[in-house]
Amino acid sequence: MMNRRNFIRSGTLAAAAPAMPAAPKVTLRDKFFGCIAGCHIGSSMGAAVEGWPFERIEQTYGTVDRLMSYEHYGNKWKREPGTTEDGVERQKLMITAIIEKQDRVTAEDVRKIWVRDIKPESAGMVSEPFEATLLAMAKTPIPAVDLGKYCDYAGLVSMARSCHPIGLINAGDVAGAIQDVYEVGQLYQTAYSRGLHWAAVTAMAIAAATRPDATVDSVIGTIMDNAERSVAREIDRALKRTASARDFRELRQIFASMYGGHGIPYAAAYANEVVTKGVCVFRMTKGNLKDTIIAAVNMGRDTDCLAAVSAGIAGALTGSASLPEEWIKQVDYATTLNKYTNSQRTLREHADGLYNAFKARLRRLKAYAEQMDVA
Repeated sequence: MMNRRNFIRSGTLAAAAPAMPAAPKVTLRDKFFGCIAGCHIGSSMGAAVEGWPFERIEQTYGTVDRLMSYEHYGNKWKREPGTTEDGVERQKLMITAIIEKQDRVTAEDVRKIWVRDIKPESAGMVSEPFEATLLAMAKTPIPAVDLGKYCDYAGLVSMARSCHPIGLINAGDVAGAIQDVYEVGQLYQTAYSRGLHWAAVTAMAIAAATRPDATVDSVIGTIMDNAERSVAREIDRALKRTASARDFRELRQIFASMYGGHGIPYAAAYANEVVTKGVCVFRMTKGNLKDTIIAAVNMGRDTDCLAAVSAGIAGALTGSASLPEEWIKQVDYATTLNKYTNSQRTLREHADGLYNAFKARLRRLKAYAEQMDVA
């Protein structure tokens, strides 16, 4: 397994000279907000061009740098700019479970929220068709950790683009974040599947980014220390090949020779492609949240998932300071109009709910440590 020291010696980080400066000091509360707001804003902005090749994005818009209306799933619902999509709905269910438990959650905890909160009419509107099948099975006695066995798409980005709350409730605790992804992720994918190996990267990166001394380099080093072997190799290869890229236009040209699957369901949405690109976008933008969102949504292919992954990591490191206020307000406004969503909390309410749950968990851990330290 490639460790951080060998990773740096290999030139993956060294090639990005000069050394990246430490991220500006931000509060933990703002890191939570940056992570969630970045994910939701990036998802909604990327949804308008999801599945497009980058050449079409360039010809149509030049650079996408604003929230736009869009349609999905072949229905005639023209979504308000700032409307989020299926991956954020997945994430909202995890957020609700964490807020209600005020702690880390299991697959059974999240399954209860599925059954209670998912609206039947959301199928085909803000969720993928396979999720309707999973929900029907969730209403049976089948154990929650067995549900993912019945999804045909074990390698998809389903969990990797939505597991941000798992990283946040485990803020600073990389091992806990990895453990919880493999537990909760079994709602969508089989145990220790490729999709969950890649989801672990998103969660561990977010957990590492929340540390007070975190930098872009330390977050990537954490990935290289902890990711499954083949996952680390693929990310390392991509980081080396994209080390000289100065902007998203150069970055997407390099990736065009690495990823280009077509002709199968969800061809652009496999977790290895999306997460690898997400880590490289995060490195290229030095974790600046606004720059990360714009770079990701202009990359082509699965733009909303790519923006969710890269912006979630960037926001957890640098917070929300770079986000335009109008983006935040527009996503919140669009949520009030979305009759299919399972939660109409604002971005701030989502993030603060997670932050308060984390602080409650921390207080319990501190009380336990103080009690047992004198035993």
